[in-house]
Amino acid sequence: MAGNLSPIDTAKFVAAKRAVDFVEDKMRVGLGTGSTAAWMVRTLGERVREEGLSIMGVPTSSRTAELASQVGITVVSLDEARWLDLTIDGTDEFDGDLNLIKGGGGAHLQEKIVATASDTMVVIADPSKQVEHLGAFPLPVEVIPFGWQTTKALLEEAIDATDVLGTSGTLRMNGDAPFVTDEGNHIIDLHLQRIGDARKLSLVLNQIPGIVENGLFIDICDRVVIGHPDGRVEVIDINEGTQEETRIDFADDDNIFLDL
Repeated sequence: MAGNLSPIDTAKFVAAKRAVDFVEDKMRVGLGTGSTAAWMVRTLGERVREEGLSIMGVPTSSRTAELASQVGITVVSLDEARWLDLTIDGTDEFDGDLNLIKGGGGAHLQEKIVATASDTMVVIADPSKQVEHLGAFPLPVEVIPFGWQTTKALLEEAIDATDVLGTSGTLRMNGDAPFVTDEGNHIIDLHLQRIGDARKLSLVLNQIPGIVENGLFIDICDRVVIGHPDGRVEVIDINEGTQEETRIDFADDDNIFLDL
């Protein structure tokens, strides 16, 4: 399969391959949403089929639920699982403290609920997601449709007093119509360029009526698994203060899409 993947997809694949090593039999596992998380779901499905791994997966979106069922993972709701051993998800950005921006796929509300209901959160990423300061990637803010333009004006006024470089927001679109989340809400993407104090900004945003949740994940991620196009994988553990590097070897004829 190596010859069939672009460098960025190879990086995502090896990160996902390493991350699912943290999954053990009988675990309740949160399943993230997005292109990188999709690699994880497929590689986890491989372990379920080939090793007889028995797990319950709690998806963070309808898209992930459908994919997980396709690859043989038992899907349950968070209410059924109640508490999770582990969540594995992707990210749009992460900094040196493993704080994140998530929500590029529009699922950060469910992703944050699932991640905070887990003993451990593992994030998988390619090297481009690592930044010195959060904010280059637009920060998603989920808002209820009622009065969303008023909410947008209020949040732009509020963030003007915070340590950011930009203050504009745009309604996320899906073609000619507003993007709608699984919860029936809209998303306003904030173009901040650089976030000086992510913790303060998160608190400010969630004080504004009409805002459901923002895409800042503060003190939630425990490990980041970074895949590289050459097969190298770095694992950064913020709690242990460790960083290790391994290499993922896989055969050219490996194909985790044969079942789909």
